[in-house]
Order: sequence, then structure tokens, then C-alpha cells
Amino acid sequence: MKKILIVDDEPNIVMSLEYAFKKQGYSVFIARDGSEALVIMEREIPDLVILDVMMPQVDGYETIEMIKSNPAFAKAKVIFLSAKSKAADIEKGLKLGADQYFTKPFSVKKLITAVDHLIRA
Repeated sequence: MKKILIVDDEPNIVMSLEYAFKKQGYSVFIARDGSEALVIMEREIPDLVILDVMMPQVDGYETIEMIKSNPAFAKAKVIFLSAKSKAADIEKGLKLGADQYFTKPFSVKKLITAVDHLIRA
């Protein structure tokens, strides 16, 4: 079973994504910020991380830098899912190594399609 880690501090988004991805047959893990995400990743290396940018403690930009610098996580794909929608924000996320960048509000269906595509690629 493919593993997805959802890293977001908004409970409504986390709950809807967790439900949607479990329904698609994924094993889903949840973190409320980057530091929690890294602890989970040490235990359960996910195939893909859905990562918010604006979070308490450790933000998404710092988190992706730590993910990309750890060889154990090299195969994990990353999709940013953020309300930060300026071109500079999106460009920064992609430059840091994100495979895709979705802005909020977002289509769950399109996100699932992107996740399926990246995991099977």
C-alpha cells in the first residue's frame, strides 16, 4: 500500500484529504507542522508528501529543505498545497524541489490525479 503524509495545520483540509486518499486505497499519515512531519518520516517513509507552506514551528519551505537533504527520503515526492499563490511563492516551492504546487482553494479530484501520476511515475 502506497503511503502519503499530509502536513497541514488546518483540520478541515487534513480530514477531507485523509478521507479522500484512504478511499483511494492509500495509507495516510498526518502531521500538523514540519517538525512533526520529520518525526513521522523517520518511522514511515512516505511515497509522497502533501505539504502546506504556512504552519507553526517549522514551515513548509524549511520542511522540504530537510526532506531533500536526507538521503533516506530521496524517493519521496512532494506536492505543496498552500494559500500562498503569488508567482514568487510557487517558484520558490518548485526551486526547493517540489514536484508540483497547488494553491488553495483546490480541487481534491485534481490533487488525487496528480498524486496518482507522481506515485506511478
